[in-house]
Amino acid sequence: MILHCDMDAFYASVEERDCPALVGHPVIVGGSPEKRGVVAAANYVAREYGVHSAMAAVTARRLCPQGIFLPARIHYYSEVSSQIQTIFERFTPLVEPLSLDEAFLDVTGSEQLFGSAVEIGRQIKQAVREETRLVVSVGIAPNKFLAKIASDLRKPDGFVVVEPDRIQAFLDPLPVERLWGVGRQGSKVFQRLGIRTIGHLRQWPMDTLAAHFGSQGEHLWQLAHGIDDRPVVPEQEAKSLSHETTFEQDINDQEVLRAWLLDLTEQVAWRLRRHKLRGRVVQLKVRFADFSTITRSQTLPEPTDITDELWQIVDKVFCERLPAGHLPVRLLGMGVSGLETPDLRQGLLFDQEERQRHAGLDAAADQIRERFGASALRRATSLPHHRRPR
Repeated sequence: MILHCDMDAFYASVEERDCPALVGHPVIVGGSPEKRGVVAAANYVAREYGVHSAMAAVTARRLCPQGIFLPARIHYYSEVSSQIQTIFERFTPLVEPLSLDEAFLDVTGSEQLFGSAVEIGRQIKQAVREETRLVVSVGIAPNKFLAKIASDLRKPDGFVVVEPDRIQAFLDPLPVERLWGVGRQGSKVFQRLGIRTIGHLRQWPMDTLAAHFGSQGEHLWQLAHGIDDRPVVPEQEAKSLSHETTFEQDINDQEVLRAWLLDLTEQVAWRLRRHKLRGRVVQLKVRFADFSTITRSQTLPEPTDITDELWQIVDKVFCERLPAGHLPVRLLGMGVSGLETPDLRQGLLFDQEERQRHAGLDAAADQIRERFGASALRRATSLPHHRRPR
């Protein structure tokens, strides 16, 4: 059985934990409304006003004038995330982080030690609450897709189990928008076809879906039938490291997308250094409003784990290799593959002196944050983005 563990309103919950006076107030983590920032996370009080992640901060301010806006502290959240992942790893070595606030766990081989998957899920919820004073929602199911849907159904503090013999009974009543990758535009297509629920979609032949949705048609058909054969791959065994985010509303603002891409790059670079890895291939993934998905990659002459080097490459790919006049973006991802352990560096792509300076900055920053906390250091950027370490 697979667990999907998803922290509830993670960034905002960490801020509420550290400052209890925030509890009960609308907390919006992200950029300043005065500086064209973007919402990174909103607590459940703020969501009642319609505030959500990826929304322009100025819009969030208009919807929720009394909202408390706080700058994101990405490296601090990374430290908390590491503490939570340590809890996961007590129960199984098969932990696959998706981002700082969610992970898949394969507990099939752990049930003789810790009890059933349901018992393990409850133990994890209790341990996270007791040791971090945070809340995690847990979905338990035979595969990743089902577990991820389950974890999201009863947030906050959710706990949903999908038994193997109840898969279709679980899926069929759900709105079709619950399927991965179905955004606003995809929902409109389904509405025109009279498809409202996953059960409705399951009745359509695969070739008919392919005629309407292209290569995504087969994928949607499989999901509607609860099919997902992907294994849980631990981070240290992965052939690549990546982060991606699906926006609640499609985004057409180039600078907002670049800001999110920078955030994803920072997280991937931090994970590379944490596992003492470097990567040679930088990858960009973009899914548009019409379900079409493209990937772009660039191979480097030498592997790197330096944030600035990775950002230079993926930003160039994003700015120069997307289709002109493309549709709004539903999903954005950044990854690094061609992983290897550190070796002697040769100054092929970047100026060697400059490269050593950036590597030194990254190493010093990581050490300072590990010793004194994330708030001890702040990194500046010219991008109009909120999510920068403090």
